[in-house]
Amino acid sequence: MADRAGGWARLAGTTLDTTSAPLRNGIGWMVGAFVLTFLLTRMITRLIRAGKGPFGDVSVGGLHIHHQVYGIFLMLLAGAAEFAYQPDSVWRAVLAAVFGAGAALTLDEFALWFHLDDVYWAAEGRKSVDAVLIAATMGLLVLLGANPFDTGSGDSAPVVAAVLVVNLAFSVWALLKGKIAMGLFGVLVPLIALVAACRVAKPDSPWARWRYPEDSAKRRKALRRFPPGRRTVWDRLKDVLGGVPSR
Repeated sequence: MADRAGGWARLAGTTLDTTSAPLRNGIGWMVGAFVLTFLLTRMITRLIRAGKGPFGDVSVGGLHIHHQVYGIFLMLLAGAAEFAYQPDSVWRAVLAAVFGAGAALTLDEFALWFHLDDVYWAAEGRKSVDAVLIAATMGLLVLLGANPFDTGSGDSAPVVAAVLVVNLAFSVWALLKGKIAMGLFGVLVPLIALVAACRVAKPDSPWARWRYPEDSAKRRKALRRFPPGRRTVWDRLKDVLGGVPSR
């Protein structure tokens, strides 16, 4: 018990060390299970949509059970087990993989709990693929050593902390402009959020609603930059991974 208390005290006085072998191993299992589970889930749901294979929707008493339900339970199980037992080595990797799989199942239906409606194959359902791709990329960045909470040590700590606060402010600004991916990546990689924050906002973003009046030059510029029906490489990648949405 004393060793555990000492460990928490040391952790409270330091920042997260993403370069330690045990932590990197756990993150690796979590990210790997996340990506694999998402790919398998999308493969199965696309087969169900096409009416192929042995798979089908799961229903209980006529109520369709979405796979995010399984994901939530897996995350709760893995999180509770990690806090209760704090296992080492193999079992820690198992819990990390279980949590990653649960997160993938849950985020794959992010659009459902965001819209409170079954929009899995609708255009609004693309938010689920956005959420998965962003989460996977951020997980890989953390695995590679990105650590937004490392404030340094000694005399440099206040300066680094101030830079982090400014960077987080630019990330929030980018998010308000509708640049979700750039804003979140900017939390881990400095300057990305700054670029996104300084560029024109998307027409349907909160920033555009607040700062771009109708018939203003800024709104016209935003509509030219992001016209209705615009498709990007990111959209085509989402079609490949998640399937083409219903029209």
